[in-house]
Amino acid sequence: MTTTERRSDEQPLARTDKDELENIEIELLLCGIHRLYGYDFRNYSLPSLRRRIWHRVHGENLSSISALQEKVLHDRACFERLIYSLSIPVTEMFRDPSMFRTFRQKAVPLLRNYPSIRIWHAGCSTGEEVYSMAILLKEEGLYNKARIYATDINNRSLQQAKEGVYEISKMQQYSQNHMEAGGKRAFSEYYTAKSNSVIFQPELRKNITFAEHNLATDTSFNEFHVIFCRNVMIYFNDELREHVHRLFFESLSRYGLLVLGAKESIHFNRYSDSYEPLGRVEKIYRKIK
Repeated sequence: MTTTERRSDEQPLARTDKDELENIEIELLLCGIHRLYGYDFRNYSLPSLRRRIWHRVHGENLSSISALQEKVLHDRACFERLIYSLSIPVTEMFRDPSMFRTFRQKAVPLLRNYPSIRIWHAGCSTGEEVYSMAILLKEEGLYNKARIYATDINNRSLQQAKEGVYEISKMQQYSQNHMEAGGKRAFSEYYTAKSNSVIFQPELRKNITFAEHNLATDTSFNEFHVIFCRNVMIYFNDELREHVHRLFFESLSRYGLLVLGAKESIHFNRYSDSYEPLGRVEKIYRKIK
């Protein structure tokens, strides 16, 4: 090898080359996860994936995504930690109170017409939104005829949701949210404080079914009158969003309601003409076709 060739080999990769190499590493990691464990993250938003994957790389004291891939494929516990990193829960009770207030005003009168109500919380995370809905339905006299299905890809989050245990330090904010959402009783009536945490009443859980479900790969499992999927699809690419919108469309009953997050929209997909907004601001849509 000549001196010139040696210098060429020793030159650092350009930024674009590093980016391409990183993309290849991410692609191989996600393909390995899909083939070995059956979880499909290949259509998640790349910028979000990159941040969360590197968070796990550093958390495992590794130096590269390739090293993480090797560990994930040979260590189930490492895979579980990565799954949690890829689906970090960001939620709170009665999050965006105006949405819950609008739901109470516009959607609840429609739900009163059903002999029974089926609600799906897709991507329920640690369950705060699910308990919010249970409280709202209880206050409106609808809980006893409702069945709530709460699903998520993250088993660790689902376990916390099943237990209904949360930090007591968050209750002041949650109580404020509840009041702004049109709450009709004192929020403290719904939980019992114990040390630094609270546990929500077992009565609120009696009509809730928690189960694992992957929006990227799993199919519909029932027909629903309401589907909540808030601040989940912002992490998906266009292809996966289209897939999930089809899943929701097929899972909703005629005149069923689809509730999305503030930064999400029903527009720009093939089913947009099949819905009408229930209000001028909040992302609550009624299926009309």
